[in-house]
Parts: sequence; C-alpha cells; structure tokens
Amino acid sequence: MNILDAILNAQGGAAAREAGRSVGLSQDQTSSALSALVPALAAGLQRNTSQPGGLESLLGALSGGGHSRYVDDPSTLGEQEVVSDGNAILGHILGGKDVSRAVAGRAAAQTGLGEDVLKKLLPVAASLVMGSLAKQQLGPTAAAVGGAPAGGGILGMLTPLVDQNRDGSMVDDLLGQAGKLFGGR
Repeated sequence: MNILDAILNAQGGAAAREAGRSVGLSQDQTSSALSALVPALAAGLQRNTSQPGGLESLLGALSGGGHSRYVDDPSTLGEQEVVSDGNAILGHILGGKDVSRAVAGRAAAQTGLGEDVLKKLLPVAASLVMGSLAKQQLGPTAAAVGGAPAGGGILGMLTPLVDQNRDGSMVDDLLGQAGKLFGGR
C-alpha cells in the first residue's frame, strides 16, 4: 500500500475525513487535495532520505516523534499542536515556506480548490504522512524499512507516488518535481 492509500484508508477513512473537516473540506475535496499534496511530500521525503544520514534521521523522527497518534486518533487533527508539528515537518521535508506555498499553489491548480485552504491542509497532511510512516515502521522489520520498493516498508510506501511514470526509477521523477518546485510553475 502506498502512503496516500494508507492515509485515505486510515481508521476506515476517518483520518482523511477529519483532516478535511479541520479546514472545511468535503470528503471528495479532501481526497482530491490529499491526492495532490501527498506526492509532493513523498518526493521531499525521498529526496531527504537519499542524502547522507537522511534515512537514519527519518527513522529517528519516526521512532521518537509520536506521529502515529495522528492516524490512531483522528480527532487530534483539528488541534493546533498538529499544525505546529506539521509545519515543523514541512520545514524538514520541503525546506522553506516558499516551497510549501508552491506546493499548495500547484495543488490548487490541480484540484480547483483554494490555495488558502490547501495551505491550511498542508501541515495536517504532513502530520498524516509522518503518522502513516510511523505506523508502517512499527510493523516491518528493520530490513523491510530500507528494503526494495516492491517489498514494502517505508520506502515502498513512498515510491509509487514518486515514480509516477512507472519506469522503475524515481530519479527522473524527483528531478522533474524538484524542477517544478524550485524552478517556478
């Protein structure tokens, strides 16, 4: 299961519903918004894990951050702590606020939803991504975490969203996404 499916199906869909409700979106709008936002977050995570020490840093954050609570108890998604934590996650995943704004703008263009609402949903989505990854980390062995994408694990959850042309390589997709984020629209 990829990370987007894990989020959309968490707690029978309650996590996605609550995320959308927290910013005033319907269930269909939330699904559309998350479908546009989560791949950009997955690409940022993939980029970060490919850096020296990046995977170890991610695993440390997952094991010590208590992120699984966002998936386990969707009622927390409306709390200010989730937004604060999500903004910190975005800082690590995407870098500066300009990149986060570009992600929200791109998602707005894809979905037809307002950019302001997507900016509000983005930290909640980041919290859900980390929560879903933390839940995944609790289940597989350490070998599966870094295992091949087809074998599952954390990287396996991210890969299907990043390797969008399904050529077996994420490199071209990451470069294309990075170019879009940093090179303009």
